[in-house]
Amino acid sequence: MKDMQGNSVTYSEKHWSTLSRLRTMSESMMQPLVEAHIYCIVYGSIARGDVTETSDIDIYIPRPPSSTLIEATLESRDVRYSRREIIQATPSYAAKAYIYLDDLRSYSFPLVPLRPSEEEFTGFAGRIDYSQLSKDIRVPGVNKELLLIEPIEDGHIETSIHGIEGIVAKKLGVDTRIVHQRLRTLKRREKVGRTGVYIKRELAPSESLGTVFNQLAKNDSAIRRRLRKNG
Repeated sequence: MKDMQGNSVTYSEKHWSTLSRLRTMSESMMQPLVEAHIYCIVYGSIARGDVTETSDIDIYIPRPPSSTLIEATLESRDVRYSRREIIQATPSYAAKAYIYLDDLRSYSFPLVPLRPSEEEFTGFAGRIDYSQLSKDIRVPGVNKELLLIEPIEDGHIETSIHGIEGIVAKKLGVDTRIVHQRLRTLKRREKVGRTGVYIKRELAPSESLGTVFNQLAKNDSAIRRRLRKNG
């Protein structure tokens, strides 16, 4: 078995300031959902700590109530969005709704029940809920460069996950298959670039997410298959 040999990264005062600002924004975005008893998480660099000035914030609702209730909850708290989209990366992936506040802030949730492997994706990247965020907790996860980021008091330790997939899976509490799957996906993107998505449908202000998704399902056999498998 390959040994873990990581590099220690010490955060600058500017980095801590950026992390604090992004986490405060994340907490503010999560609050309306938490007050409505809708469970949500933030994942990726916000959860791990290895942020940049342009890190995006995606507040993810893994087991959402109806899309109508989510939109009504945000609207009742004066949360204004710039656009909404339904995206399905590939025919076999879960379709998801995205509500964008701007280019770097969004809410997202699946429109079909998730498979176990899809539920574990955010665990691979590192995820925290509102309670953990409010306690300033950072958690380990893997970034887009396939480095395991493990928080330490003054920064983090980063380690390539190549050859230590089993160790990484254990540290993150996910199935080893998830680590191998993400490795293949990210390697492919690195080699051929990010390919287009299967479905990307922007909604008009007058359209509802539920109605548009039902229309898409009516005309798309891949979505119907996903719904049947989970039905």
